[in-house]
Amino acid sequence: MKQGLSLRVSQHLALTPQLQQSIRLLQLSTLELSQEVEQMLDENPFLEMAEETAVREEFGLEHVDTPVSHDSREFEAAINSVAGGQDDTGAPGQSDAEVSAEPKLEESWEGDGTVETTPDDSEWGSDAPARKNNNEESEAEASDLTGSHESLQDHLHRQSLSLRLSEEDRAALHFLIESLNDDGYLEDSLASLAAGLAGNNLEQAEELEQRFAMALKLLHHMEPAGVGARNLAECLGLQLLDCKDCEETRAAIAMCKQPMELLAKRDVKRLSHLCGFTETAIKGAITVIGRLDPKPGRRFVNVERNLIVPDVIVVKSGRGFKVSLNGDVMPRLRVHDIYANALKQHKGQGGPALQQRLQEARWFIKNIQQRFDTILRVSSAIVERQKNFFTHGELAMRPLVLREIADELGLHESTISRVTTAKYMGTPFGTFELKYFFGSALGTETGGNASSTAVRALIKQFVSSESLKKPLSDNQISEMLKEQGIECARRTVAKYREALRIAPANLRKSL
Repeated sequence: MKQGLSLRVSQHLALTPQLQQSIRLLQLSTLELSQEVEQMLDENPFLEMAEETAVREEFGLEHVDTPVSHDSREFEAAINSVAGGQDDTGAPGQSDAEVSAEPKLEESWEGDGTVETTPDDSEWGSDAPARKNNNEESEAEASDLTGSHESLQDHLHRQSLSLRLSEEDRAALHFLIESLNDDGYLEDSLASLAAGLAGNNLEQAEELEQRFAMALKLLHHMEPAGVGARNLAECLGLQLLDCKDCEETRAAIAMCKQPMELLAKRDVKRLSHLCGFTETAIKGAITVIGRLDPKPGRRFVNVERNLIVPDVIVVKSGRGFKVSLNGDVMPRLRVHDIYANALKQHKGQGGPALQQRLQEARWFIKNIQQRFDTILRVSSAIVERQKNFFTHGELAMRPLVLREIADELGLHESTISRVTTAKYMGTPFGTFELKYFFGSALGTETGGNASSTAVRALIKQFVSSESLKKPLSDNQISEMLKEQGIECARRTVAKYREALRIAPANLRKSL
């Protein structure tokens, strides 16, 4: 075999660390971005938070029809190459949506690195005053309110202090209270609880089980009513003991002794036969049971509430809408002036490594700028496409897919997907995830398309105005949609109804 040399020219895409960081920052949520910023501040000495108010960098376009900067084109071209898309060859089209932005500063990545990314807080200054109430004693921080929360166990222990019990009985009651789950139920049997404490000592286990049985009776008389129940039927029965003695209440107590499936199906005839009450009494008993709490302990659960902070805010401005970034989510970052100047003047041992850290800080700031710029451009395009929603609500939502926004901005669908995931928009109708504005299309009689979001809103409207005695079935809702000119099969209606967490017609029927 003859050996030889040959030259061949080829192109390939290399994901540089800067590009990888840009893609990663783009898909982070606001909370994840904040954590990423904190980590970078700890690791990179050249990066610092701006203490004082500084002129904000331009995080977006001055107007929607303003050409994109050269840096933005390079960034988008690189991401499109990764995703398989095409380079951005043009600016977005003319739009009624306005974008608020400050004039852009001259960037010089060869200088001392004093570029800052801060929200414009000039109205308040660097030390913005906190709003105070006139009555300072009535103020309470969110953390204080969280700390003052009373759990179910604390509530029951406080009630047990008023009971005259021996040490053994008080310990048994304390053990049962601590064994309750978040719903207020006692999941384990008394025998298993006693065996777990006594071990192989059968005599001691029997004694403990007797004490637990007496303690359970005391627990059943505590507030909230129904606490300490072993199952749903017992929980409802305990609550019915506190209700007014009447035929409906007695019928409800008898119904709780029957299989719960009959109550769930509202099988009035069979329940009437098994319980020995008239169908009228059974219907009244179902109404009484509907007022009870199936999970009495849930009201004491300290549920962590996560507040959603929108990334962009949309407000009405004249005939159009103004789209602006939320300054509260923009990190105030800048390169440390003193360290950058010192490195520039004294390049000694360790200079290349420090120079690399300085460059990483500059790239991090630049990539965050690009992240907000992309979010703003995508949000402005969404507002332009969904102007009817911001005027008339979700019933006026039009079909929209990622491809439409991607083609308009010259980006790839994967980029739009990253931007719209875990990013939120504050609107006059509430705060929505950017993905909320995208929906599939359903055909209409006129040959047009209707958004699935609008169809779901229409289904919700139909159900809210239905007769409680004769609720609408999925077939009837499908026919009503056809009358509106929307082709929607029964199975599609059922899917949308379940997504809206609306019960079937037989469970929505009011007796």
